[in-house]
Amino acid sequence: MEKRKIRVLLAKPGLDGHDRGAKVVALAMREAGMEVIYTGLHQTVASIVNQAVQEDVDVIGLSIMSGAHIPICSKLMGMIKEQGLDNKLVAVGGVIPNKDVPTLKGMGVQGIFPGGSYFNDIVSFIETHAPGR
Repeated sequence: MEKRKIRVLLAKPGLDGHDRGAKVVALAMREAGMEVIYTGLHQTVASIVNQAVQEDVDVIGLSIMSGAHIPICSKLMGMIKEQGLDNKLVAVGGVIPNKDVPTLKGMGVQGIFPGGSYFNDIVSFIETHAPGR
């Protein structure tokens, strides 16, 4: 019996209008056999959490280029806890300074991929850490 494909919700929260990186990461995930739901630009944290519930995803991935990763991830992790979605793998990529990594990990963000991360590293992390793997 074949395992269910890993389902990933890839979102661009806030006012950040740059999504080329997110689209390329989505393509790499699809090529690795994952189902990827890309939400498009300018998503609210509430809409991301709602879509994660509706789509029954295993992974919530955020692409944040605006520098607002700390407040966005703080709000996201709070809503995830409120909704009982603690079993979802949460990953964030984009412009993330090394000094912010411990803060993000402390919030419960499991995967952190600053600009320049390799697609293989992202895919491998998800394949290893997604729920049920």
